[in-house]
Amino acid sequence: MAGVAPRAEAATAAPPSPVSPDAAVAALMAGNRRYAASRLGVCREDLQAARHETEHHQAPFAAVLSCADSRVPVELVFDQGVGRIFVVRVAGNIAAPDMIASLEYGVAVLGTRAIVVLGHGNCGAVKATLARTAAPGQISALYAFIRPAVDRAGTDVDKAIRINATMQAGLLAQASPVLAGAIAARRLRVVAAYYDVGSGKVSLLDG
Repeated sequence: MAGVAPRAEAATAAPPSPVSPDAAVAALMAGNRRYAASRLGVCREDLQAARHETEHHQAPFAAVLSCADSRVPVELVFDQGVGRIFVVRVAGNIAAPDMIASLEYGVAVLGTRAIVVLGHGNCGAVKATLARTAAPGQISALYAFIRPAVDRAGTDVDKAIRINATMQAGLLAQASPVLAGAIAARRLRVVAAYYDVGSGKVSLLDG
């Protein structure tokens, strides 16, 4: 009706955080199904209440090592609101020392129960590594981390993206005694995943 403002979506309360590694992964995947269906739930939470609740404390149940690509809005992709996931972003979703340090903080200090290493379709960093594209500044420093996946995949870009996510997930435990210890104690699960930028769907990858 003309002159009548559209009705705002009702704010929702955030659900309880998962308490086990498997439940944490399941919660992320459930959130992605909502996102892919354009039916966001947690992201419509009462933001004022969420900011107030997390002002002096955070307890994210999961962490995500994601590419910096603007087409991968991690909190939206997994339908998670303020304070619920600890996101580390870098082009190529690589397990470089700084990224590992951040993830260690998430696990050892904040108590995250799962880490998802999230690759995505049409990843520019992987494509540039495959093409051996000359790059200005320090951009090419990324290539060394991605090259092993590209070498295994040959000329198949999508395969290289998936292998890269899987290899980076594997590197986390190899390079970090903190993460390896949490995995051994069954306090942490690390998985690789692939995000389809067209459909919005995330799929878990085999190790």
